[in-house]
Amino acid sequence: MRVYRQLLLLAFTSSVIFTGSASEIVQSKGHFEDKFRQLEESLPTANDYRNAAGEPGKDYWQQQVDYKINVTLDETKRRIEGEQVITYHNNSPYKLKYLWLQLEQNRFKSDSIAERSSTFNGVDGSVSATNSYGDNAFAKISLQDLRRQQFLADNSLGYQITAVTDANKKPLKYTIVGAQMRIDLPKPLPHNQSTKLNINYSYNILEEDAVGARSGYEHFPDDEREGGNDIFLLAQWFPRVASYSDYEAWHNKEFLGSGEFTLEFGNYDVSMTVPSDHIVTATGVLQNSKNVLSATQLKRLEKAKTAEKPVFIVSADEALANESSTAKGTKTWHFKADNVRDFAWASSRKFIWDAQGYQQKDSQNPHVMAMSFYPKEGGELWQRYSTASVIHTLKVYSRFTFDYPYPAAISVNGPVGGMEYPMISFNGPRTIWHDDESRTYTLSEKQFLIGVVIHEVGHNYFPMIVNSDERQWTWMDEGINSFLDGIATREWDPDLPWGREPSDVTEYMKSNVQVPIMTQSDSVLQLGPNAYIKPAVALNILREVVLGRELFDFAFQEYSRRWMNKRPTPSDFFRTMEEASGVDLDWFFRGWFYTTDHVDISLDRIYKLRLDTNNPDIDFERRRQDYQAKPMPYSVERNQQSGQKTWVELNSDNLDYHDQHDQFSVTNKERNKYNKKHAELDPWEQQVLARALKEDKNYYVFNFTNLGGLVMPILLELTFENGNTESLVLPAEIWRRSPSQVSKLIVTDKDNILVSAVIDRRGETADVDIENNYYPRQIIPSRIEAFKEEERKGNQYRDIMHDNKEALKEPEMKVKKK
Repeated sequence: MRVYRQLLLLAFTSSVIFTGSASEIVQSKGHFEDKFRQLEESLPTANDYRNAAGEPGKDYWQQQVDYKINVTLDETKRRIEGEQVITYHNNSPYKLKYLWLQLEQNRFKSDSIAERSSTFNGVDGSVSATNSYGDNAFAKISLQDLRRQQFLADNSLGYQITAVTDANKKPLKYTIVGAQMRIDLPKPLPHNQSTKLNINYSYNILEEDAVGARSGYEHFPDDEREGGNDIFLLAQWFPRVASYSDYEAWHNKEFLGSGEFTLEFGNYDVSMTVPSDHIVTATGVLQNSKNVLSATQLKRLEKAKTAEKPVFIVSADEALANESSTAKGTKTWHFKADNVRDFAWASSRKFIWDAQGYQQKDSQNPHVMAMSFYPKEGGELWQRYSTASVIHTLKVYSRFTFDYPYPAAISVNGPVGGMEYPMISFNGPRTIWHDDESRTYTLSEKQFLIGVVIHEVGHNYFPMIVNSDERQWTWMDEGINSFLDGIATREWDPDLPWGREPSDVTEYMKSNVQVPIMTQSDSVLQLGPNAYIKPAVALNILREVVLGRELFDFAFQEYSRRWMNKRPTPSDFFRTMEEASGVDLDWFFRGWFYTTDHVDISLDRIYKLRLDTNNPDIDFERRRQDYQAKPMPYSVERNQQSGQKTWVELNSDNLDYHDQHDQFSVTNKERNKYNKKHAELDPWEQQVLARALKEDKNYYVFNFTNLGGLVMPILLELTFENGNTESLVLPAEIWRRSPSQVSKLIVTDKDNILVSAVIDRRGETADVDIENNYYPRQIIPSRIEAFKEEERKGNQYRDIMHDNKEALKEPEMKVKKK
């Protein structure tokens, strides 16, 4: 009897779920993929150097390398000559028999791995992942490619190492291996000991515009307007000791072009001898300002510390006069920087220099000098926005991480489009010169300058302070920084397209030229989408959709502060974000960072169900109403329209019971059967059923398919017959047992009759196909047409200032030549 009653109860209750034609999901044997498999199975085992919480362990260590450098810039020969003393501190628990150094300038030698492994149709060692040649196709080489080849052929490039000695000037044995150098120590260097060595070197500076490097010189035309001057941006300019870490030992993978730099922290003492009329800026703090700056410049610099807007230290007129200078001799600029991982500098007689102090609450570093250096070609664009962008960056980034720990943050204009170093960045946008001697800029150039300054200054936080390994994992600095610069640029002006939204990555995520984000930097097919945009979008989704701002911001700040001035790995980031947020994120990091799956969730169909009561007096009447609501067959409708009578109508005096009652008429036999079943229910079961019948709620079964493979929360927006809408978030865990297809029962009140539903209406999850997000389906505007419309009517690329130059004749809007 008990078994029978269970079956009877199932008959009553199962109708809630299975009435209708909702499809049953079947998981085929051998096809199951656990999207929620724990990431710990793939991450390195936690240890005393890096613990399971993602923190530096109790025995965490890192090396320190200090540099004292004297360098001379020969402007005529465009050559660097330097001598440096390196003090290497071995904080590791191991004895070191030798030191490895990076010689990045050797990358441009014809026999380097970078040059020999570069592929056709790729400049600077890059690969074109979309290039193909058909039967009728022909190969092409650009003039820029030819220019690069000619410069490399005409110039002797790479380091000339003239001496490597110990502290007593005794020669040390060394071996150069491509863009690296191994220096053999006279005896192993023990734990907690240091050693000194001296290196004398020189090299010819690259022409940045010709070669496409991350540093070099830019030569301006030898005419009356430009004067034939140069801007020198110096980076990767001295032999640097390679990193030695707990997870890789020596980081002796040489520079191939894409994978940037992983370095040790240290203290720098650098003296730069340059032509006497040059202005120099660099990582660190100027030590001999009274020797290289005029009394007027010193007063202006002091005034700038508390100014409410940038103050000119070197004005546009003064810079213009310097360009035609006939000064002879040299000056030596002396800078010091403590606890930084690199050192870069810039030098030119063309520089305008403005500065403004930024005050922050950190008592250890309350005052930061935000400064910009740019030629007249930067014009009003730089005057208005460079230093302002620097300060905006510090305000936003510090809110998410920590107070800025350095004394200066510098933006320099030159031939490098955008590159970062501690305290100093190189940024490229400029104004447009017109024949009437005015300078204007487009909205595109304005947006470019603001965006690139925020991005490159933001790199001070990642990776200059949170010192990730760029050579191995580009996304740890570029992706995290792009996520933060997206926040900063939205806070600058949300109406401009900054390119950090989920929709900006959908085309890439469904393409066939992807590699996982966790791919070594030099092997990435499309560096921009893979290392910048995709991880930035992933973190934005993690913040706005998965965790929410409060949990994300707490965990992200915890990661930033844990690894400030230390070297984190991806596992440290993943573990910290999960441990500090208190949310299982293995599915998220595995899907976004370790696979090339994309987001494409389809809302296939929605079934509306109604509770069958098994009471024939109720259910049969419902079925009659459903039957009557169906469209009349055409043949019956046309028979009626033509006046044709049916047999029943013609024989109304000879009808039996069945002719007088339709198929939905209830008999006593059916009533008795129902009453018997109902009486067998327990009292609580009768109460539950009675309430359900009284409430008469709507039961909807949603069928979803995961077409892209990347599991994500399902963001539903429901629209009802009364015009109301409701948002509902189904967490990613809905896919845990069936990652390809799931069904979800959603119950609404009697008056809330569903008319439509859409997944991710606001485009928050990077879903690559919005057409299958709607039920019922809708007409979707063509993305191609939308793009053409923006190109045709948008003003982003118009030179608005030039179009309206009659209204721009105020003196401050122009830079006059003299």
